[in-house]
Amino acid sequence: MKLKQIGSDGAAVSALALGCMGMSDLYGVRDDKESIATIHAALDAGVNFLDTADMYGPHTNEILIGEAIRDRRDDAFIATKFGIVRDPNDPQKRGICGRPEYVKACCDASLKRLGIDVIDLYYQHRIDATVPVEETIGAMKELVEAGKVRLLGLSEASVETIKRAQSVHPIAAIQSEYSIWSRDVEDVGVVEYCRESGILFVAYSPLGRGFLTGQVTSFDDLPADDYRRHSPRFQGENFQKNLEVLDRLREIAQRREMTPSQFALAWLMTKENHVIPTFGTKKVKYLQENLRALDYTLTQDEMEQIEAVAPQTAFSGTRYTQELMRLVNA
Repeated sequence: MKLKQIGSDGAAVSALALGCMGMSDLYGVRDDKESIATIHAALDAGVNFLDTADMYGPHTNEILIGEAIRDRRDDAFIATKFGIVRDPNDPQKRGICGRPEYVKACCDASLKRLGIDVIDLYYQHRIDATVPVEETIGAMKELVEAGKVRLLGLSEASVETIKRAQSVHPIAAIQSEYSIWSRDVEDVGVVEYCRESGILFVAYSPLGRGFLTGQVTSFDDLPADDYRRHSPRFQGENFQKNLEVLDRLREIAQRREMTPSQFALAWLMTKENHVIPTFGTKKVKYLQENLRALDYTLTQDEMEQIEAVAPQTAFSGTRYTQELMRLVNA
């Protein structure tokens, strides 16, 4: 397994990370037995970077990971997050909280659910516009000093916010959505800033929420409780236009004898050396398929072909609803 350094203390994480959200929430039926088998298969393959959050479930995903790593703590680098508050009466509604007392309470709760003594990487999941980021990071810094957290990160933060956070404590990782079909982090300068500052960029949804795998060919392919039914990119005319772009990308992948998933992951790893794709799956077979992306490096000609058929503006629809888009790159 290829490794990348994170932070300044010599910690190393696998070049691909396993996103565990869909094992417990938002992507159809749960299968905890298969999910734990997938986590174990990832650890066996050298994938030590496991990504979760307290809002996944909510809470149940951290419990699942805790069960999976109970006897394998030394094999796992655990990243979790706080800051998104789920509405118990409406799963589609979200609140944001970055108050210092909330940060500390969330950390203690996550440690208990995960069954660990220290969180390797603790993210603020979304930026709370009502609380100065310096105050939130200040509370997170105290968690580091208390030995409850090793490294700090931010998710969906702007360059300005990252700089303000760094004035309080070093930021080891930035997590934002980044894939062939979601490249706005390039426009706002976050990818470039992380590269220049030595911050690891963790790309979530590198497979476009499953769209880039080619397995979702119709809106009806999505389970009734799948949250992607609410995503503008999976609806109506947007969805049909996006399928046309995907067909052109698949032609390039087929010439290289790569699956669409491998192709999408290889694009990210070829494009940016400081980026770690965090793909989500709850099945061992897809884990194994995705890991084979590590064997590929796309050529300059292939990268140019991709840019020609899928430039930054190629895909239609925003990646979140209008309400949730206000919370990204904040």
